[in-house]
Amino acid sequence: MEIGLVLSGGGARGIAHLGVMKALNEQGITISRIAGTSAGSIAGALFANGYTPEESLKIVESSSFTKYLRPAWNRMGLLRIDTAIDLYRQYLPHDRFERLQIPLHVAAVDLNEGDLDVFESGELIRPVLASCCLPGIFEPMLINKRQYVDGGVLNNLPVELIENKVDIVLGSHCNPFGLTKPITSMRGVIERSLILAVQSKTKERFAKCNVLIEPPELANYGLSDIKRARELFRIGYQHTKGMARQIEKQMQALA
Repeated sequence: MEIGLVLSGGGARGIAHLGVMKALNEQGITISRIAGTSAGSIAGALFANGYTPEESLKIVESSSFTKYLRPAWNRMGLLRIDTAIDLYRQYLPHDRFERLQIPLHVAAVDLNEGDLDVFESGELIRPVLASCCLPGIFEPMLINKRQYVDGGVLNNLPVELIENKVDIVLGSHCNPFGLTKPITSMRGVIERSLILAVQSKTKERFAKCNVLIEPPELANYGLSDIKRARELFRIGYQHTKGMARQIEKQMQALA
C-alpha cells in the first residue's frame, strides 16, 4: 500500500511538518511519495534525502538562511533567494530529484504563463527555492528562462501532484484559518492577507486527503517565527501523536 504525504506552505510554520513526520515514523508509517510547496518543499526535500526529522530540525536551527540572502536590485522583489543555493548544496549535495530516497514532487508557479508547474526530475535545489519565492519578498527564480514564484500562490496543498500515484493521501496543513489574537500591525495585516489569498481554494483540497493533519496551535505563530523552531516541531509532533488512533483506523479502512 503506497502512502503519500502532502506538505503545505506556511513559512516558519512549515517546521511543524518535521514534527508530523517524526510522529508518523514512530507509528510505523512508511511514506512512499511526497508532494510539497514552499516551506513544505524544503521539509519534503530534506526528508526525501534521508535526513531524520530531528536532523532536519538541527539543519533549520543551525543554518543561517538569512545570511545567504542578498538584496535584489531589479525591483522584482526585496531579496534574492538564488544566493541560498550554496547553503542547500551543503545538505543536498547531489542536487538531483533522481538521487532522493523517496520520490518528491515540488510545485512552483510559472509567473509568465500563470500555470502551476510540477518539478520531479532533474535539478533539485532551484525548483525547491523557486517554490519558496513569496512574491514581493523574493524576486522570481529563473529556471529554463522562465520566472517562477511560490507554489502556494495557486496551490498551497498540492494533493493533485500525487493523488493518482498513491493509495492513501496524508495531508499536513500548517496554516489554520482561525485567528487567536487580534491583528495590531501593518505587518500582521499583510501577513494575514497573504494567507487568505493563497488559501482561497485550499479547503477544497482538504476533502482529497484521507487524513488531514492541521494543528490549530499553529495559528499562534507567524510566517517568520523561525526562532521558535523547536516549539513548532513539538506542536506538529504532539498533534500527530494525538491523531494516531484516527490515522490507524483510516488506514485500516482503506487497506
